[in-house]
Amino acid sequence: MILPSEYLGPKTGPSASERRKAAVKRALDVTLASVGLLVLLPVFGLVALAIKLDSHGPVLYAQIRVGMNRRRGANGNGHTPSADRRERAGYGQPFKIYKFRSMVTDAEKNTGPVWAAKSDSRITRVGAFLRKTRLDETPQLWNVLRGDMSIVGPRPERPTFVVELTQSLPDYPRRCDTLPGITGLAQVKWQYDTSIETVNRKLEYDLYYVRHRRLLLDLKIMAATVKVMARGDGAH
Repeated sequence: MILPSEYLGPKTGPSASERRKAAVKRALDVTLASVGLLVLLPVFGLVALAIKLDSHGPVLYAQIRVGMNRRRGANGNGHTPSADRRERAGYGQPFKIYKFRSMVTDAEKNTGPVWAAKSDSRITRVGAFLRKTRLDETPQLWNVLRGDMSIVGPRPERPTFVVELTQSLPDYPRRCDTLPGITGLAQVKWQYDTSIETVNRKLEYDLYYVRHRRLLLDLKIMAATVKVMARGDGAH
């Protein structure tokens, strides 16, 4: 499903304070992503080899996700658009996300877009390890350098799911008021999406982050992410 590209609503520019915060966040993102890619380069080689030895298919997996709504006013002005306007809204700018492949090739060939379930048979042996340690998400450091994502922010979702979830959760598009992230408050506090109940719970964390995002909170989430990776809690 292709999302409409724009919403014809009032536009307001960011304040000077918001621009300064955005500039600092972007500088931190670029610095951490650059260092991370250099440090993790040997790990990427080992992960790529393990994936190829474990299952048939490509090492990397690309998928269209919904990013930030860059037309401030669509849902960034504190108001939730009506149902008919949400159908015209772009929610966020689509972009291509990159991950290490953790499932068998063509995992959704017979089902269409579905969430991964606990003990999902489509997840490979190496993929299970990558998901537990969150190493499958590390290629998104490239997305950060491109400006599609931030280190910290709400996880970007697929267009089909965004449209469907908005029908049940009208505040869901507000996640697109900021850049999506490799990690986020919902990811360190909760589990992978498996049902509308888990999505609703994680939405509370995402909206809290959107309202209160600041550098100190980002640093705390980064520290918590390291703990999650070290403990292997990524797929609990």
